[in-house]
Order: sequence, then structure tokens, then C-alpha cells
Amino acid sequence: MRDRMTIDYRRLAVAINGFCTFLNLYSPQALLPELSREFGATEAQISSIMTASTLAVALTAPVTGAIADVFGRKRLITLALFAVSVPTIMVTFAHGVHEFAIWRFVQGLFLPAIFAVTVAYIGDEWPRQEVAGVAGVYVTGASLGGFAGRMVPGALADLIGWRGAFDLLAAMTLAAAIAILFILPRERHFVRSRGFADSAAQMLRHLRNPQLLATNAVGFGTLFNFIATFTYISFHLAAPPYNFSSTLLGGLFFTYLGGTAIAPWTGRFIARFGRRNFVLGLIAVWIAGAALLLAPQLGVILLGLLVCATCGMLCQSVSTGYITLTAKEGRSSAVGLYVTCFYAGGSMGAFLPGLTWASAGWPSVVAMLIAMQVIMAVIVGLTWTQGSSRGGSGRPAR
Repeated sequence: MRDRMTIDYRRLAVAINGFCTFLNLYSPQALLPELSREFGATEAQISSIMTASTLAVALTAPVTGAIADVFGRKRLITLALFAVSVPTIMVTFAHGVHEFAIWRFVQGLFLPAIFAVTVAYIGDEWPRQEVAGVAGVYVTGASLGGFAGRMVPGALADLIGWRGAFDLLAAMTLAAAIAILFILPRERHFVRSRGFADSAAQMLRHLRNPQLLATNAVGFGTLFNFIATFTYISFHLAAPPYNFSSTLLGGLFFTYLGGTAIAPWTGRFIARFGRRNFVLGLIAVWIAGAALLLAPQLGVILLGLLVCATCGMLCQSVSTGYITLTAKEGRSSAVGLYVTCFYAGGSMGAFLPGLTWASAGWPSVVAMLIAMQVIMAVIVGLTWTQGSSRGGSGRPAR
């Protein structure tokens, strides 16, 4: 009974860590049209507040992984949770895009120490056959955090203003930090690195692993699609004939709940279909969902968003679990490398569509989405192993 309660608390802590990361990371997304008007910025300029945080994550994730391999997991996760609430508060004092983006960059510096180290913790502390399922729990928490981080500011902006909404997000993060301090068990199976030089050597070995590199590329494409979709759909629906308010834009992120419901089943899907086939099928459905976003009918657009959100979260769940299974040592640095590629993709997903938005509008964004999904499918088809069909263990097929 005690072991069962410990496992339950560990899973809850994993979900909370995912929740808090994405609660903060994407919180301005539903507010972009309002912030653009308040600061007198163009769509491309205001998207820099999304790029700033994802760029900071991409830059610091490998360093965070090396630090975690030396100093351990829980200590770093807890410290980062307390620290990230500070820049979340400071954005409420911003009076321009550049000041806002600076605090968002600082916020992004702390986030890899929460989620990248949590993913490494999963790989260390659970048996191989359970990793995919626990990664699904993490993705469920992350998807709920992504939903709340967009929905809460979007809904509250019309009531108390966007600055008050960010104060509430900071308070939620601080409460979660206190909870993690008490409920996340100290790591038991962690193998400490012998130093930063050893971690650097492990990183070089990761760069020679073709399976890790291919999974990193899939991560890049996954967040590219997420950020591009949910950043520019806000501008698309805020304009005529839809004229969405901040509250309605925040409501778009109810589509996240599809992935939230299904992500814990990831391990079973892999066991049933095999890792490669499952992800290829996901990408095919994802492409169809992206095509629906071009429809003029609001109901069809919402269906497309639901499909895109669900497929993206499942793809992220599979690739996250695959990283922890493929890296035989230095999991934190391997996850850190993955996170760098993942959030580099997010930065490009915020930046590149902005270059064509003014001239070609929403169809140019959708074209980029589909092109990236095709590239991801080619990478998975050519490089990923099929995976076990026995219990979802994630071992390569013989």
C-alpha cells in the first residue's frame, strides 16, 4: 500500500511540473491581439514575446541537463518552480514590447529546470515498460497547464485586465512549488555524473546517436506546428468576420482537452500499433486537421484545432518517452538536447509565419504547418524503430 501511494504521489508531482511549465510558457498567446493594440505593435513584433521565452528555453536546456546530471533532480526542479514566479510577476510592470519580452526571456531561463529534468526523472525512476505511460501523465499535466495558461489570462483580461491575470498565474506557480517541495520524492535511481566535463562528453555522444537526433528533429517540428497554429489563429479569429474577444480566444484552448484525455493511453497505443506506425498515422491525421483550418466555417476550424492539438500532444508524448528510452546514460543532458531542438522549433514557429502573414495571411501559415508535418513523417518513416508490440516497453523490434 505504501509503495502504491508513493507511486501515486510521484505521478501527481510529474503532472504538476508539466502543468506549471506550460501554465507560464504560453500564457500571453490568447492576449496577443490585445497586447498588440495596447503597445502599438504589429503581429510580427508582438510575436517576439512568444519567441523570447522559447528561445531562452532552447539556449539553456542543455546546460540545465548537465547541471541536473551533477546535482540531482528534485533540488533543481523545486528551486526553478520558486524562481519562475518572479519574472511572471515582473511582466505586469511592462510598458512596452521590449520590456515584456525581456522578462519573458528571463522566465524561459528557468523552465527547462522544471520540465526537462522531470522527463529525466521519469526515465530514471520508473521501469522501462511504464515510461511511456508516465510520460503520458506528464503530457496530460502539460496540456492542462497549456490550456489554463491561455484560458485564465484570456478570460480574466476582460474582467481585471491582463496584468491582474499574470499576478494570478504567479500565485498558482508559487503554490505548486510549495506542493512539489513536499510531495515529490527524492530521486532513488539517479546516477550522478562525475562533473560537467563528463556531462559535456555525454552530450557529444548523444550527438552521434542517430535515433536521438531523429527524435530531436521530430520535437522541433512538433512545437513549430503548435506555436504557429495557436499564435496566428488568434490573429485570424480576432479579425473580421469572427471578431473574437480575449475571452473567446482563450476559449479556443478547450481544444487542448482532447489531447489531455488521450495522452495517458500513449503506452497502449505504442503496444498495439508500434511506435513508428502510430506516429505516422498521427501525422497523417494531423495534416488533415491542419487543412480544416482553412475552412471559413467556425465549427470546422474548431474541429481542425481539436485534431491538431490532440495529434501534437500524442506525438510529443511518444517522442518524450522515446528520448528517455534511447539515452542509455546522461538522460538529463539527452532530454536537454531534445528540449533545445523542441523550443528552437517553437521559436521558428512564432517567427517564420510572421514573415509571410502580412502578405499572404492565414493560408501561408497553414502551408508551413503541412510542409513541416510532411518533413516529420519522412524522418519518422526513415529513422525510427518500430518499437515493441509487447507491453509498450519501447524496445526496438527485432
